[in-house]
Amino acid sequence: MPDFSDDIPTLRRILSSARTIAVVGLSAEWHRPSFFAAKYMQEHGYRIIPVNPRYAEILGERCHASLATIEVPVDIVDVFRRTEDVLPIAEQAIAIGAKCLWQQIGVKNLEAARIAAEAGLDVVMDRCVKIEHARLFGGLHWAGVNTGVISARRGG
Repeated sequence: MPDFSDDIPTLRRILSSARTIAVVGLSAEWHRPSFFAAKYMQEHGYRIIPVNPRYAEILGERCHASLATIEVPVDIVDVFRRTEDVLPIAEQAIAIGAKCLWQQIGVKNLEAARIAAEAGLDVVMDRCVKIEHARLFGGLHWAGVNTGVISARRGG
């Protein structure tokens, strides 16, 4: 089985070289983790391409029913789906020439990871793209968001 490296230098390389993230399972509901993570990444200069057949548009971008209908190169395929749903997503990520298959926190499909890695994709499992970006590039507040306020005091 290939090594699925998620060490700091690898995560930093993936996030600093990527510009386009296809978010599979992105919700238009503002309180959902997928929306929160995608909005954060969009605000930090990444183009977000929503992949969810339930919506026409999310975050100002046309929504796609699958990865196959995306017309632009995709750097990261960020998966907000159940573990058992990831294998066909990995196959689509390979088919469109994505550079990284990123399985969000709680998602860890080893077979999908194996085929993606064997096809030359970077593979990240059980990690949040927003948390890792904030941790490695700044912006991680004790509550998980960047308030823009610099202070040693909490609250008030």
